Amino acid sequence: MGNDLLNSTYVGWMEQGPESDIVISSRVRLARNLQTVPFPHLLDENSGQESWQQIVEAWEKSPLKGDMQLIRFSELPALDRQILVEKHLISPDHAKSDKFYHGLLVDGDGSLSIMINEEDHLRIQGLLPGLQMEECYQKVQEVDDELEKNLNFAFDEHRGYLTACPTNVGTGMRASVMLHLPAIVITGQLNALIHYIGQLGLTVRGIYGEGSEAMGNFFQVSNQITLGQTEEDIIGNLSAVARQIIQQEQMLRKNLKTYMGIRLEDRVCRAFGTLTNARVIASSEALSQLSEVRLGVNMGIIEGIRPYALNELVVAISPAHLQKRAGREMDPTSRDVHRAEVIKEKLTGNKARPDSSQATGN
Repeated sequence: MGNDLLNSTYVGWMEQGPESDIVISSRVRLARNLQTVPFPHLLDENSGQESWQQIVEAWEKSPLKGDMQLIRFSELPALDRQILVEKHLISPDHAKSDKFYHGLLVDGDGSLSIMINEEDHLRIQGLLPGLQMEECYQKVQEVDDELEKNLNFAFDEHRGYLTACPTNVGTGMRASVMLHLPAIVITGQLNALIHYIGQLGLTVRGIYGEGSEAMGNFFQVSNQITLGQTEEDIIGNLSAVARQIIQQEQMLRKNLKTYMGIRLEDRVCRAFGTLTNARVIASSEALSQLSEVRLGVNMGIIEGIRPYALNELVVAISPAHLQKRAGREMDPTSRDVHRAEVIKEKLTGNKARPDSSQATGN
């Protein structure tokens, strides 16, 4: 799998994409199960081996073999599995397993991956920078079509694809966008937005998806309904809602600049000062301050930082990446010290500086 994904802070979704000042990434995931094997939570060694063998043989017969690498989690240390979580390539629950029939297929930059025997036998994921829902869907659909040539998926004529969790039955699709919404949070509009999104059959989650908390004003918006809708309906609905949220965030950012003026610049510069001078900083505080700096970069208050560098930094300061970089296990305090060092190095290395000429003080 490649060493690049495990030994660097890079992954493909960090790059610039459409609407990437607000949309960090787009993801589409298809859940598929084998017809003749129990669902993953019921697997034993024999059925686990059977599921693994069926999947690997189908992969080896497909054109995917040239583009994707295979790894067993039993051969991957726990720290490296956690690195894949922090890069959003596998789920936190999947990372907990070191069974020989659990694993991952992944391409070179992480834009296409397949979790093997997570909640479902296969979870095919497309992950791209910015707002690219259609492109993600095309990626996973091509993989789904290729694998289905050699695998019999559990499918019911009336219910659609059968999945371990009833809420995924039907298309088996989960689509999501990761959004940075500081202006909506600052202006107190978040609760109203969450209520509105819920009425449309969508849900809001934290930075690592279901069960995770929102940090740094990053929110994942995804569909809740997979039964009774086509894949195109799901993609179209989520894309339309995402564009509405983008418009609202853009409008509120303009209002902040108009009505807060020098106070907004002060807020951003204080965050930048904290990040570049702190000796010890916890993950939650770091993400909060990075959110302010990102807002400042996108609004022209801070010059000299590429958005890619901020995406990379969010990953680089995560616990597993810090320990990988240091080459040793760390207790929380040691990680907080090392995190402060990494942030200072990355931000000052970018030669960033606040641009006071952008202020419109009151």
